Amino acid sequence: MTIKEAILRSLEELKGLATHNEIYNHIIKNKYYDFGAGKTPASTISASVGDFIRNNDTRVKRIKSKNKKFLYFLSKYEKEIDFNNFITPKIEVIAQEIKTNKPYQERDLHKLLSSYLKYKNIYSKTILHEESKNSKDNHQKWIHPDIIGIEFLNLESKINKAFMKVLNKADTFKLTSYEIKKEIKSDHDLKKCYFQAVSNSSWANYGYLVAFKIEDNLKDEMQRLNESFGIGIIELKSNPYESKILFQSKFKELDFKTIDKLCKVNKKYEKFIEFIERLLTIESRNYESVENDLNNFCDDYFNSNLEIEQYCKSYNIGFT
Repeated sequence: MTIKEAILRSLEELKGLATHNEIYNHIIKNKYYDFGAGKTPASTISASVGDFIRNNDTRVKRIKSKNKKFLYFLSKYEKEIDFNNFITPKIEVIAQEIKTNKPYQERDLHKLLSSYLKYKNIYSKTILHEESKNSKDNHQKWIHPDIIGIEFLNLESKINKAFMKVLNKADTFKLTSYEIKKEIKSDHDLKKCYFQAVSNSSWANYGYLVAFKIEDNLKDEMQRLNESFGIGIIELKSNPYESKILFQSKFKELDFKTIDKLCKVNKKYEKFIEFIERLLTIESRNYESVENDLNNFCDDYFNSNLEIEQYCKSYNIGFT
């Protein structure tokens, strides 16, 4: 059986709440999966069981215990489990205390977008224009993307990762620029936001305008702009996994002159590009280490639906 089948079978037999180490011990005890030599099987289980949550697989759920450990369980047994001895009480009260009457800010949406992108296997990083050189220049806002993202080929084996170095580099990754807005409620808003996205994404393979609220009567104009200029449009949802690509972005070649300019202007952008270069040139035995460093450098993302709900409540972002 696969490693995920072994996890599901173990949770089925354990029935209650279990840490990733308890799941791992159950798999080893029953010889459900052969991890092979020279690996870190417990960490592999931790990552694999976490994938159920990140991929919004409803078969598995998790909670955080009083000692801040994640406990996993099968959703079909949720009504049979007594959570009182494991979780910190008054969790909803805590969320309510954080909540304010202030409207959410545009940057409060970044974690929603980064979670959606992580679900799509895209590494993403917020780029703050105020951290750049000459940040007081308002024209800088039309140079920087809000978020940059990279998607690599789905390379599972060491052989494939080593082979990546001899491929055409354009075939091994795609860079995307994201311009994010709270709402687009008029034709004027649409054109202003859209052409800001056009400007900010000139360097990337793909460019997207992302908005949390979009008026329905703007769809025809969005389609016209998309067909003419190629910037895609994403409608972001408070449950990020329900977000929709309304119009696909059109592919274009990388503009290395603008990439170089952005690297000189913004250190975080430069570091993101450096990670890409390292992943494309590193020896296969060091690939996972650099990949982990990139993941740690990138934006945070949600690990459970409960986290999403609490976050949206605390920032007054309507949860659907």
